[in-house]
Amino acid sequence: MRPLTHAGRVLALVVIGGAPAVGVGLWLLAHAPWPDVWRWLTGAAIVTCWLGAALAARALVERPLQTVANLLSALREEDYSFRARAGRPDDPLGEVANELNALAGMLKAQRLGALEATALLRAVMAEIDVAVFAFDEHDVLRLVNRAGERLIGRTAERSLGRTAADLGLIEALSGEAPRVIDGLVAGRTARWDVRRGMFRQHGRPHRLLVLSDVSRALRDEERAAWQRLVRVLGHEINNSLAPIMSISASLASLLGREPPPDDLQADLTRGLGIIGQRAGALGRFTEAYAQIARLPPPRPVPVDVDALVRRVASLAADPRVTVVGGPPCEVLVDPDQVEQAAINLVRNALDAVDITGGRVDVGWTVAGGAVDVRIDDEGQGLAPTANLFVPFFTTKPRGTGIGLVLSRQIAEQNGGRVTLENRSDRTGASARLTLPVA
Repeated sequence: MRPLTHAGRVLALVVIGGAPAVGVGLWLLAHAPWPDVWRWLTGAAIVTCWLGAALAARALVERPLQTVANLLSALREEDYSFRARAGRPDDPLGEVANELNALAGMLKAQRLGALEATALLRAVMAEIDVAVFAFDEHDVLRLVNRAGERLIGRTAERSLGRTAADLGLIEALSGEAPRVIDGLVAGRTARWDVRRGMFRQHGRPHRLLVLSDVSRALRDEERAAWQRLVRVLGHEINNSLAPIMSISASLASLLGREPPPDDLQADLTRGLGIIGQRAGALGRFTEAYAQIARLPPPRPVPVDVDALVRRVASLAADPRVTVVGGPPCEVLVDPDQVEQAAINLVRNALDAVDITGGRVDVGWTVAGGAVDVRIDDEGQGLAPTANLFVPFFTTKPRGTGIGLVLSRQIAEQNGGRVTLENRSDRTGASARLTLPVA
């Protein structure tokens, strides 16, 4: 026997609940001194009202539940246009209807937002000049954008469902990432920036592969770097060669005079001295360039920041340098290299306060897994220039222009960075040497 439905159980409960009263009424009616016709008509009316009330109670329960089921079915089918008739807020069924309507409205808004976000994502993927591929756990291509189609030379219809090996992408899909590879990818030889990620779709893992051709960008950057370097080298070399050539020509003309002038010996001594001085400056310039080019790789070890800063302050040997301190901590760096970088920054700060007569404060803070060593001076501040980290650029009369460049290169090789900014609390500049916490 099939079990009764909820509406059937309600009907049975109403029938059973009214059966005693109907039975008593029929018994009394059977013994009443009425004609038989009246007794039969009255009994039929009692039974009809009893069964009618039971069926009405069943419909009263069944219809709201059918409405709720239809609305939930529409929501499951992602049809958010259906709404239940609004009910009274103090009625339990009315509360159910109102909550379902609110849920349908919320799901409709979320669905619309998801569709707009998906459309935006597809538009961005279609327009960006970066090849994007999505592979499933079997290395079968499931998604590709227009740049990816151009890279592999096939449309999405012809490439979807093929493996990474068939498309020539197996090398990019394996190995470390992110990385830059030089070679053949999908039949094209270039320098590729390879990045990968993981995501899930319908519960299945997928791998996202992003390939960008950086050959042209690297060539442009390399060309710009060479142009800047040649411009700086040419400027510095010309600064030394121009006086050497001028003095050499003057000395040659003096030697060619007949009779020779009386102060020939003094002029020769003075001219050769200037030539030697400029040649020495040119030699120091080339040595400074070699120092940047042959910086050895760092050997990081845990270093106590307090000891490092106080050693730098003692090497500066200047009473204007004050160690303001900071929390106890260690950094994982090459101590010799970082010490040299910090000394360069402190010396720059001391040069800045030579004019104003202020002081230099050195302290540090710890935040986000990094230590910020701050060198604050009370000088005139930084001029608005983009050449602070250009090799051999200097604003000091006797500067070499490699101190900041060398400091930044040391910091980056040790996993940190160097930043310069004007102070906000007073006149002066602040150099920040950020280093990784041990």
